[in-house]
Amino acid sequence: MNTPVRPRNDRMLSIGQLRDAILADEIDTVVLGFTDMQGRLQGKLLHGRFFLDSVLEHGTEGCNYLLAVDVEMNTVDGYDISSWDSGYGDMMFELDLATIRRLPYRPGTALIQCDLTLLDGTPVRVSPRAMLRAQVERAASLGYSAIAGTELEFVVFDTSYEDAWDSGYRDLTPANRYNVDYSILGSSRVEPLLREIRNMMYGAGMTVESAKGECNFGQHEIAFKYDQVIATADNHSVYKTAAKDIAQQRGKSITFMAKPNEREGNSCHIHMSLRGQGDELVFWKDGARTAVYDHFIAGVLATMREFTLFYAPNINSYKRFAKGSFAPTAVAWGLDNRTCSVRLVGHGPSARMENRLPGGDVNPYLALTAMLAGGLYGIEHELALEPETAGNAYESGAPTVPTTMREARDALAASAIAREVFGEDVVRHYLNYADVELAAFESAVTDWELRRGFERL
Repeated sequence: MNTPVRPRNDRMLSIGQLRDAILADEIDTVVLGFTDMQGRLQGKLLHGRFFLDSVLEHGTEGCNYLLAVDVEMNTVDGYDISSWDSGYGDMMFELDLATIRRLPYRPGTALIQCDLTLLDGTPVRVSPRAMLRAQVERAASLGYSAIAGTELEFVVFDTSYEDAWDSGYRDLTPANRYNVDYSILGSSRVEPLLREIRNMMYGAGMTVESAKGECNFGQHEIAFKYDQVIATADNHSVYKTAAKDIAQQRGKSITFMAKPNEREGNSCHIHMSLRGQGDELVFWKDGARTAVYDHFIAGVLATMREFTLFYAPNINSYKRFAKGSFAPTAVAWGLDNRTCSVRLVGHGPSARMENRLPGGDVNPYLALTAMLAGGLYGIEHELALEPETAGNAYESGAPTVPTTMREARDALAASAIAREVFGEDVVRHYLNYADVELAAFESAVTDWELRRGFERL
């Protein structure tokens, strides 16, 4: 804890700056957060003076069931890490002091993101941040670093979260009543909220690029500049939590569900490229793609079906995959082709691949882990890149991504590559995650069933 750590940029805080702000009573609350399996920022809110006196040097802990629950925080069976038999012990929050940031929308509050370890200091391998860190280390061993950006869409409603809950999420009022894709007028209708999110995230240390309207009613996107993959995942997790919090303060609600209704779903397109350890270009040379780039693309495509559970982690995720929806169905690549799951864009320093498979509900650590792991597998095995798909990939006859969570779960279960690159323990953990969700969904009685069957069957 005493080793100086440089903050990621000059809008984030060093530990010395945080200490000074606490002692000056400018900051009174320190949030320690980590991202769980479901992609949620979880953790503790500590009094600032207690943080300095007791936690900064000695750390703190939380129950290991936090990586072994469902989305409703129910304890469930089947996880090696945590159970009634093992007594639901603790895991340690290891502070990443490069991540200290103010949360401007919460007065007097700073956030530090954490890794998770067992009590003996061993990393919790199934935690999403540890999984991504393992792939970053694997890339470094091959001489590469990975940079990425996530483009996250959401739908805004002029209905509070409490009112939405009370209404059973029916008859919500969207912030726009028609398609506002790229519409300045449509964005202006929601600009007070969008502007606050942009400015608050800039104050929290993120580099904000732009906001734009999207196709679904009330749907928008705020884009952020690319960064190293762990920093991008950290920022994504903070932004997603903050956007909901800021909307709630304004009596509105935001959803990042992949498919919140029968119209266009929320995507999370992920752009990724590799650089050398000295930031030199890896994907582009002499005016063309390199062999390394082609191997990387081939690896992402070769593992896409097997790793889909990490790109589409919820039952609802699979409702988004539909022909003609700008959400991909074909495991195919193309040059600036939005009908493909992998779209190549840019040239020279901007050369990168866009993975269009994930939705707005994605856990960024898991998706970046899967994408980087697949690409590195392609490099290590020098996989040949299949021919480009030109035209409409929906009608190309290319293999398709899984259309249900069960199909994705079974593809991961059968994957030798997943066991090679992630480890048996990680694969087993996330298969159980899928089994829990599938069992919950298959036992639920839905509105669709009631409407069709209550009287007529």
